[in-house]
Amino acid sequence: MKNFDVSIIMGSDSDLSIMKDAAKFLEDMGISYEMKILSVHRTPEKAMAYAESLKENGVKVIIAGAGGAAHLPGVFAALVPTVPVIGVPIHTKTLGGVDSLYSIVQMPFGIPVATVAINGAKNAGILATSIIAIGNEEVKTKLANFKASLKDAVTKKDEKLQDLGYAAYLQQM
Repeated sequence: MKNFDVSIIMGSDSDLSIMKDAAKFLEDMGISYEMKILSVHRTPEKAMAYAESLKENGVKVIIAGAGGAAHLPGVFAALVPTVPVIGVPIHTKTLGGVDSLYSIVQMPFGIPVATVAINGAKNAGILATSIIAIGNEEVKTKLANFKASLKDAVTKKDEKLQDLGYAAYLQQM
């Protein structure tokens, strides 16, 4: 059985275009992960078996993206109770992802799921990186450098705004 730090799971391949952002950020940070498509509704036995395997392989964080009823993150939080789960509510055509958000964020006492914004898979990757950085100095340094680059980008944008004024700045956007 292979070991990896983060499990990225999603309920459907239609979620992949969003969930890839978590994978990309983890790759940039040098964090190992596995990505799976699992449905707790359509393939419950497979989902349960995968959850059991996560208990044995030392996974540190689960990122679970789901739309609609969005049970995947909560089910994994219940099945793998000692591993933090980050839920990514996926935008839906019917209710715009609010259904997914409410389903993930309204977990009962004792089964928490950290929840990011609708389609916020990149933030899920950043949060997973923060969790792993607690015990990994190399990851902590990479994360600190990433956060510093965000600060630098805002500073440069403000300098440009001050130099150009808002009208010229907007024309360049």
